[in-house]
Amino acid sequence: MKKLCQICLSVLLIGFTAGAVSAQSFRVQCPTATTLHPTAPSSQVDPLSGDPLFNGMFAIPATITPQIGGKPFPLTYLSNGGAIKCQEISGGDGFMTEADGHQTFIFGFGPLSGLDLIQSGQPGTQLAADFNKPYNNPFLDLGMTKPDPMYNPGFPIGLNGGISDPGEMMNIGVLNANIPAPLMAIDEDDEFFLTLSNVGMIMRPDLFEQHTVHFHGYPNASSFYDGVPDASVAINIGGSFTYYYLAPDAGTYFWHCHITPPEHLQMGMVGQLYVRPRQNRVPSNTPLYTAFQWQQNDLRTACFPKNDILCATPPPIKPVGTGHIQGEPGYTKYAYNDGDGSTRYDVELPLQIHGFDPNFHFVGMTFNPEGFSDMKDKYFLLNGRSYPDTAQPTAQQTAASDGISRPSQPLPATLTLTQGQRALLRISDLDVTEYQTLASLGIPMQVIAINARLLRDQAGNNLYYNTNSITLAGGESLDVILDTTGVAKGTYFLYTPQLDHLSNDAENFGGLMTEIVVQ
Repeated sequence: MKKLCQICLSVLLIGFTAGAVSAQSFRVQCPTATTLHPTAPSSQVDPLSGDPLFNGMFAIPATITPQIGGKPFPLTYLSNGGAIKCQEISGGDGFMTEADGHQTFIFGFGPLSGLDLIQSGQPGTQLAADFNKPYNNPFLDLGMTKPDPMYNPGFPIGLNGGISDPGEMMNIGVLNANIPAPLMAIDEDDEFFLTLSNVGMIMRPDLFEQHTVHFHGYPNASSFYDGVPDASVAINIGGSFTYYYLAPDAGTYFWHCHITPPEHLQMGMVGQLYVRPRQNRVPSNTPLYTAFQWQQNDLRTACFPKNDILCATPPPIKPVGTGHIQGEPGYTKYAYNDGDGSTRYDVELPLQIHGFDPNFHFVGMTFNPEGFSDMKDKYFLLNGRSYPDTAQPTAQQTAASDGISRPSQPLPATLTLTQGQRALLRISDLDVTEYQTLASLGIPMQVIAINARLLRDQAGNNLYYNTNSITLAGGESLDVILDTTGVAKGTYFLYTPQLDHLSNDAENFGGLMTEIVVQ
């Protein structure tokens, strides 16, 4: 009888183990239509930035009666446009290369969709129609056994579709952490489906680290998708989870893993997200102030009354500015729904400030726990790079322990402008331990927003200010306009005046500095 009980217990334990394994699986979700967006837009690309566009709707509210199962659904609502956008990322580990040649081990997120876009320094977010195109691996199509084409510049095709095959997700996701994490960009009124797959940490197989995605400061109403494990869910190794967000407010935010945040942020699991305003979709010859008033039809963005302190963007004091045609070369873009065109820009550059403690990262590759109280940053990074690497326009490659070079730091941190152009700098401080300061000499910085809120008082007056230096704490963001009107041609530096941050560990040169070229 005792032996029989032992056999039964063994079978029961095996059953539980099998159940736990089968419950963990990679699944990717990106619907082509929803109740809010029943019609999928056609695929278009911004000729200037390469960002996905969508047609129709613009900012004019339209009445929608959705179709469910081919029959009208008993719901009529106003739609301000938007589209379904999707992105796919992996959670794991990898390596990056500092400007002094030192290789640093990192925990991080890597791209599993929009791979070619990410390597080109663009956001990996795509329209559902583009995301759902089959991931095209030319090597497999030719029946050849070679490394993934992601790492072979001779096959730069078919790399933006979302990857749903578990084998390919592991092949591409393992040891492919990026610093910063893959860039995300959506438009107001978009429905955003973000799939995170935990591929495990191959350099630390003793760790069973869970991962989540938390949009820091993002106005999300649902705690279930907030990424805080105490109030939502965490993704185990071998599992996937699709987060859902409805974009309500334009601005610059950041996102990170919320599992032991001090450790995972210091190790690199952090990136930037920005939301483009409805104002980008204002029809040609339509006054921006008129378009601003359309927002009163949406309770998420309405201002009742005008001096409502909860209104993210109060109406401007002067109703000026006309609209544009989106998709035409040279059309004006805006950072916020300003109603007066004051946040217009021609070129944008997301800038993410990091600080790395190499000792903490070395310990993270060898054993736990790390000494949190002893954290001291010695590498200071802009978009994952220190100077002079910040001045390189192409993706940084790092050879990992398996001998394959991967794009570890894909985002450029330099900017080239034509005289008269206005540049939008989306600056986020993602540092765990330090305040960070950036100074601009020769090109004044106009600060237009702090922490994704336009600087405007309740009477409608713009409170933008010009400065040559800005300081951010960890978790803060600033939106800055650089206007090159009247600026002489040449190379200008965006750098930190904190002298100990102008270094690459033992090298007293480099650190938090990049170049802005006016030509």
